[in-house]
Amino acid sequence: MPTIKDIAKEAHVSPTTVSNVIHGKTSRVAKETVERITKIIEAYNYTPNMSARSLVNRSSKIIGVINHLIPEQKGNFLEDPFHGAFVGGIERTLRERGYFLLVRTVEDEQELIKVFRNWNLDGVILTGLFEDSFFSQLIRTDKPIVLVDSYVENKKVFNVGLDDYRGGYIATEYLIKHGHREIVFASPHIQHRGVLEERFRGYQDALADAGIPLNKANIYEHEITISEGQALGRELAKRKEITAVFASADILAAGIISGLQESGIRVPDEISIIGFDDLYISRLTSPQLTTIHQDVVGKGITAANIMVDFLEGKPIISRHIVMPVSIVERASVRYL
Repeated sequence: MPTIKDIAKEAHVSPTTVSNVIHGKTSRVAKETVERITKIIEAYNYTPNMSARSLVNRSSKIIGVINHLIPEQKGNFLEDPFHGAFVGGIERTLRERGYFLLVRTVEDEQELIKVFRNWNLDGVILTGLFEDSFFSQLIRTDKPIVLVDSYVENKKVFNVGLDDYRGGYIATEYLIKHGHREIVFASPHIQHRGVLEERFRGYQDALADAGIPLNKANIYEHEITISEGQALGRELAKRKEITAVFASADILAAGIISGLQESGIRVPDEISIIGFDDLYISRLTSPQLTTIHQDVVGKGITAANIMVDFLEGKPIISRHIVMPVSIVERASVRYL
């Protein structure tokens, strides 16, 4: 593998000039010189040593996407269609802007410290954090931080979130306007100051505004997996009084539909259901799922652009971005 000095010697220029061309700093380099150096680089198939560059300028151009949401069952978080789409948006944006992506799940503060010790990350993007000891360890670092779907308020971080309260409200209101009163709320464990608590508040307030009392028996907390959803669907099939379900994630809704149908319950003829996210799976269920739309890929793109803009010294419009929600009507909800 040739070195920058080898390329400089062949091009009859200084190593600094070659380095400037490699890094796109060509404003003071003649066009003919740039073309000559580029041809030599291409002929040798030269690739700059990123590790060496990071030692020199303290920048690795690597952004870490760190997951702290540990599945209760075996598997990894990228198997969740939401996270797959979200990370896909980040990866595409970083690639287009000349950065690299490191994806890692960490269970505790000790693992987080190991990641920072072993990788020279320029910044980190994380989802669903809470104000706990893990977050306290995180902000002790000097790395730029973008939090996604987190209600942690801290001047050291950027936030990209969603109008979760409105999503929960309009989903429940939609069911109520279709004549439903016994409405189940299904979600993973609801934590204080988290997205699910906001969606649940929306559910509660929509019921209250319609004069419908909250029935605690209609609140179910299950992990977001197809199998958990199927089990919940079979359980709900035994309750003849309920007519609708608001599931806080499409994948959970898809599982519930499957479990209901296994039990001989027709959707939406006997039980209606609305999901949340508008992932591709919402168009694969039978019937297709009415759901709350959010731009999951766009959320990843926004998080990545904020990170890169900050690293490159570009202006950031806002440290706290709230993305909109809307209803996508399909075929899983009927009028009573």
